[in-house]
Amino acid sequence: MAAASSNFSTWIVLGLVFALIVAPQAEARAFFVFGDSLVDVGNNNYLATIARADAPPYGIDYPTHRPTGRFSNGLNIPDIISEQIGQPESPLPYLSPELTGERLLNGANFASAGIGILNDTGIQFLNIIRLFRQLHCFEEYQHRVSALIGVQNTKQLVNKALVLITVGGNDFVNNYYLVPFSARSRQYPLPEYVKYLISEYKKQLKRLYELGARQVLVTGTGPLGCVPAELAMRGTDGECSAELQRAAALYNPQLVQMLQELNREIGETIFIGANTQQMHMDFVSDPQAYGFVTSKIACCGQGPYNGLGLCTALSNLCPNRDLYAFWDPFHPSEKANRIIVQQIMRGSTKYMNPMNLSTVLALDQSMT
Repeated sequence: MAAASSNFSTWIVLGLVFALIVAPQAEARAFFVFGDSLVDVGNNNYLATIARADAPPYGIDYPTHRPTGRFSNGLNIPDIISEQIGQPESPLPYLSPELTGERLLNGANFASAGIGILNDTGIQFLNIIRLFRQLHCFEEYQHRVSALIGVQNTKQLVNKALVLITVGGNDFVNNYYLVPFSARSRQYPLPEYVKYLISEYKKQLKRLYELGARQVLVTGTGPLGCVPAELAMRGTDGECSAELQRAAALYNPQLVQMLQELNREIGETIFIGANTQQMHMDFVSDPQAYGFVTSKIACCGQGPYNGLGLCTALSNLCPNRDLYAFWDPFHPSEKANRIIVQQIMRGSTKYMNPMNLSTVLALDQSMT
């Protein structure tokens, strides 16, 4: 066991070296994205749902200065990761009519705002692409690409691709804690609910592996109780909601344990955990250290902390989005997303388990 640990440590060190030398020249790979509004790039624009970001001031800092369906003032996490890994463009929404031909080979974004691990999460948003359906779309995508480049080449494209999956927060915010005495909170005490979520998520991640994913970045939840919406609705005197923070504190460590179990069962490191709770807490706890004037008040919104309701053309809007950690009541600003991606790419094991994304990609490149 000690020898195995030593060998693993050696690979980590070598990977860090390769990350500096090899990664910048690495050939762009396909990129697939699954999850919720934190990573949706516009699928919900094509759906009959109220979970949408297709009206100003969303997109005010996007290159086109127009709303795109991203719940951001500008770029979101998949966009910034795409830049980092040398993608010619961020993968298009799977429902976009522009996702055809050669652009299919770049990957696809299946994410849909409002979804969770559970099928009953986000039912108030009506027609959204739930996680099981996103995986079905991924299977459908592979059939479409096979018609272009053949079955074997498609399998290789998927095996070599990077996959990002961001889900879980809505299972608390838009399910368990959506209303007092929700159906799920009556069914499970919080610790048991977390265990149930983790067990259901494990099934979905296994399915993702069965569909060919071999490099999967799995993000945890942020500090759920510290977003402006929860400060406005549940916080006291500007303090984070203790109950939602408790939920995140229970969920995130168990997610990492589950990913480690999956990797052991498979026999190789497929799933990489990103401690996005800690990444967020860094700038929530000390916003000035990251160039923000506040991590409590959303740039766009209304009511206390600009945390109530939706971000609309009638909302309060800050003049400089780079000074705010949160763009709207729930979602980070583009600048905050860049800080998060920086830790995903190069962060220590405090943030990434068992290694950061630069190391994963560099090790992969060195073995091809």
